[in-house]
Amino acid sequence: MVRTLTHWTVADYHQMIETGILAGRHVELINGQIIDMAPELPIHRVTYRRGVKYLEALLGTQAVVFATAPVTLPSNSEPQPDICIAIPPESRYDQRHPQPNDIYWLIEVSNSTLSYDLNEKAQIYARHQIVDYWVIDIPGNQLWVHREPNQGIYQSVVKYSTGIIMPLALPHVEVDVLRLLQ
Repeated sequence: MVRTLTHWTVADYHQMIETGILAGRHVELINGQIIDMAPELPIHRVTYRRGVKYLEALLGTQAVVFATAPVTLPSNSEPQPDICIAIPPESRYDQRHPQPNDIYWLIEVSNSTLSYDLNEKAQIYARHQIVDYWVIDIPGNQLWVHREPNQGIYQSVVKYSTGIIMPLALPHVEVDVLRLLQ
């Protein structure tokens, strides 16, 4: 007997959420599979909260900054990046989550999931042409910036521990790496 996993659609996943089947579960939909997310330590939470506050102040009305909110991807995926910077206005997302064409860039904060964030998550985001994907590496005290997605792989991955980065979608904005790392 051959056993196969059930692949869920985003619609299936939303129905499970609406009916309460996933209540109390910290999960995300990745390539049709419902995946348990890693538990969140305080350093993880305060790092993305500080990042969200910094980016909201820096970007003002130029972008919407979401914290730990889902994004919907066409591959039956609905990951929950720690920070999503999206096209305004926020009311655009009243009835749906941001999709690839809405996203300026995504940021994951990694305390215990660095390998997953740099590999599987990077591949998912690259496959959907997220042009700017950043990973805050808490233990390494560095920021990994992924750019130039091509066939599911980022062609450029650069580590920063200091300096200024300009997001590709908002090249006039200067993001201070240290502000994201502290």
